[in-house]
Amino acid sequence: MQGEITKYRDDLGFGVIMTDDGRRYRFARKQVVSAAADLVGQEVDFILSANQPAEIIVMSGSPWTAFGGIAGGP
Repeated sequence: MQGEITKYRDDLGFGVIMTDDGRRYRFARKQVVSAAADLVGQEVDFILSANQPAEIIVMSGSPWTAFGGIAGGP
């Protein structure tokens, strides 16, 4: 699925993703596999697991930054 991070609280480590169809999903920072300095406003791609976002990838930056946080990568 694709969406945009509309809210994120760094002090709590939780945020909200709004998808293109208007649905909202709450996520934890640990679910983001690629790093971004400021998560709010970032376009993301993710999968749903038990109706929760998982394997969230920030779509901005280069492929090295997008996939650099995945365990087992080069």
